[in-house]
Amino acid sequence: MEQLFQEHSRLPPASQAVDRGAQLLVAVLASERPVGVTELARATDLPKSTVSRLLGVLERHGLITQDGPRGALRPGPAILTYAQRGLYERNIVTLAEPSLEALAAASGETINLAVPGSGGVEHLAQFDGRHFLGAGQWVGRRVDYHCTAVGKVFLATGAATLPPGPLAPLAPATITTREALEPELERIRREGYAAAVDELEAGLAAIAAPVQGEGERVVAALSITGPTLRLAPREIARLVPLLKLEAQRLSRRLGHIQTGEHAA
Repeated sequence: MEQLFQEHSRLPPASQAVDRGAQLLVAVLASERPVGVTELARATDLPKSTVSRLLGVLERHGLITQDGPRGALRPGPAILTYAQRGLYERNIVTLAEPSLEALAAASGETINLAVPGSGGVEHLAQFDGRHFLGAGQWVGRRVDYHCTAVGKVFLATGAATLPPGPLAPLAPATITTREALEPELERIRREGYAAAVDELEAGLAAIAAPVQGEGERVVAALSITGPTLRLAPREIARLVPLLKLEAQRLSRRLGHIQTGEHAA
C-alpha cells in the first residue's frame, strides 16, 4: 500500500485526479451492492470531500448513478450500456422480438426497444407497422430524455438522470424546466407508462412502458410511435394496456419476477 501511495504521489496533479477517479470507479464496480460515499472514502483512503467531487464528475458522464437523490452509488448507464452490448444486447433484442411483433400487429405503428445511454436514449431494435406514413428509422439514433416517452420512463424509474444544463425546446409541447417535468415523472411512476405528444417533433406521438430485468432495475423500454393523427387520445388509451402487458412479458423473459410470482 505504501509503495502504491508513493507511486501515486509522484504523478502530476491531472494524472492524480484521473487515478483517483479510476480508483473510485473500480470500487463501485467491484461492490456487490450500492456503496456510500463514506465507505468509498474509507476503501480508497481519500478525503470525503475529494471523493464527493470526483463522484460528481463520474456521475455527469454516466459512469455511476445514485439510488435516489442522496443514495448509495452503483454503475451508471454508460457502464451498463457497455456491459449490455455483445451477448446481452443480442439476447435482449432476440427476447424482445415477439413483443415488438405483437405490438406492431396490434397498433400498425412503429415499435421500438430502447435502453438508457450516457448522453440520451439509445434504440436497439425496431419493428415497422403496416402504415406507409410511419415514424422513420430509430435504431442507431440517440434522443434526449426529457422530450421522449422512453426517456421519461428512464427518468421516472431512476434508470437515467438528466444531464446538466437547460432542457432544449425541440417542439411545441416540449417540457423545458425540471420543475415542470417532475409532476410528469410522478404520473409515470403512478400509472406505469409515459407519453410524449408534440414534444420531440410536431405531429409525433409516442407511448412507452418500462422493462425490468432481474431484481427491480429497469433495463429497457418498449415504445409505440406514430403520427398524432393516428395516435390520438382514444387510440393511446386502447394501446396502453397492450403495451404494458408486452413490457411485463419481456421483463419475465429477462428474469424479472413480479411481486406475488414465484419461480417454478
